[in-house]
Amino acid sequence: MGLLMLAVLFAGGCSTVSRPDTVSYVLEAEPSRLDPAMTTALPENNVELQLFEGLTRLDEHNVPQPALASSWDISQDGTTYTFHLRDGIQWSDGAPITAYEVEYSWKRVMNPDTASENAYMMFCIDKAEAYFKRQVSADAVGVRALDSKTLQVRLKYPTAYFLNLTAFHCYYPVPQRLAETRPDTWASDAADMVCSGPYKITAWRHSSQIDAVKNDRYWDAGTVRLSHIEFPISDSQATRLTLVESNQANMTAEPPPADQDRLEKLGLYKVAPYLGIYYYVFNVQKKPFDDVRVRRAFALAVQRQSLVRHIVRAQKEPAYAWVPPGLKDDATGQDFREEGGNLVTENPAAARQYLKNAGYDANHPLPEVTVLFNTNEMHKAIAEAMQAMWRDNLGVSVSLMNQESKVFLAARSQGEYQIARASWIADYIDPMTFLDVFADTENDAGYHNEQYNALVQKAKETNDKGLRMQYMHQAEKQLFDDCVIIPVYYTTQPYVVQPYVKGYHWSPLGLVDFKRAYIEP
Repeated sequence: MGLLMLAVLFAGGCSTVSRPDTVSYVLEAEPSRLDPAMTTALPENNVELQLFEGLTRLDEHNVPQPALASSWDISQDGTTYTFHLRDGIQWSDGAPITAYEVEYSWKRVMNPDTASENAYMMFCIDKAEAYFKRQVSADAVGVRALDSKTLQVRLKYPTAYFLNLTAFHCYYPVPQRLAETRPDTWASDAADMVCSGPYKITAWRHSSQIDAVKNDRYWDAGTVRLSHIEFPISDSQATRLTLVESNQANMTAEPPPADQDRLEKLGLYKVAPYLGIYYYVFNVQKKPFDDVRVRRAFALAVQRQSLVRHIVRAQKEPAYAWVPPGLKDDATGQDFREEGGNLVTENPAAARQYLKNAGYDANHPLPEVTVLFNTNEMHKAIAEAMQAMWRDNLGVSVSLMNQESKVFLAARSQGEYQIARASWIADYIDPMTFLDVFADTENDAGYHNEQYNALVQKAKETNDKGLRMQYMHQAEKQLFDDCVIIPVYYTTQPYVVQPYVKGYHWSPLGLVDFKRAYIEP
């Protein structure tokens, strides 16, 4: 695609020339919406980080710092937090942000009628899970505004990472008046949408670009140096890279791996740390993957080294477990992954035997199997490699189906697939952020194992650091005994950026914060 055509498709995308105080970051997919309670994918969450604010916000060292809350008190037993909101904090339209609105927003996430996929992130709060399961009323939940500036939170058990959670997107307060009157649409367009973060949205040309400007009513507006921030949208890695190289945009993630060496020589290629994993997930409720032997056959047939070396690249590591490296065992000070070791192997011969034991052979072929992934060159390349490995190592033929991201996420969450590509990025810096995924009753795999859930719960409730880690290691092993996923690689965050963009911060949670970003003259 020529640069002239790109300029037409991304009208306004070349604004860095005319507005030197603008960062233009190309998103890899159209956000489904920008409602922090409802979103789970990085394109949405990266935009939300610029538009909204939590009680805390992670700093450049990934430590939660006061944000909408100026301070907090923690009870001696670690189960009660009292947050004190700042004086005069406002939405971008001038309406006050109150503790009552924070209480409403958090309970909205827990409300079973909201059907938020993020509800489980609130379950450390007393009675939150019971409310989600319709066992108690909202009034019983341990979140209460004592007055317009004071929020009291009662936890089920001490939660060492709770302040980190308050910086997570589903904990952002949302404008109650809009969420109540237009619950499904208030965050689907720029019209009438209000913001609490460093920037406020001004335009959303769907499947093309999102525009925002500095939010002068932001409590910390004095530290925000950019006047504009733009998010062109393209699911094509090549197009995103061309936009950056041609200065029609100045930053994007995941450039094509084949361009890595060239971009390094140009000084445009960077790699940020990233606590995450790329994996394939089985729908354990759908044939033929309701049989653990079939799941094991497909898992054992995958060979990662050449896939990562030749297709994925970007300094990523083949994954042989669920929890990635980079998370510390608080009891020993060692890396959780190193202590746990590998939990999956590669063995095509054993894979074929498992398939045979499940009753499938040349005379009894598998039913039709389709692999689902969202539209993206890298996802396609990996799916084709997996397809070839299953053909060569198992003698089975699988079909590939790609969907636009919004449709794909809906299909996965509703269980409308057999095996699908997936990724999980840490929501907070602790192994529990990974293990909690499959303890969620609404997890995409349809996986429900009482033993696994009990181990996760024990890890949450104990104050003994050693026992806590032991329970989490046992839970992770159970996940692989049941063969729920096929880990592919542990993530890094490769990105390209023009050297004049400064002051941004990539967190290992996969988010880039532009609050303090600026363009160097």
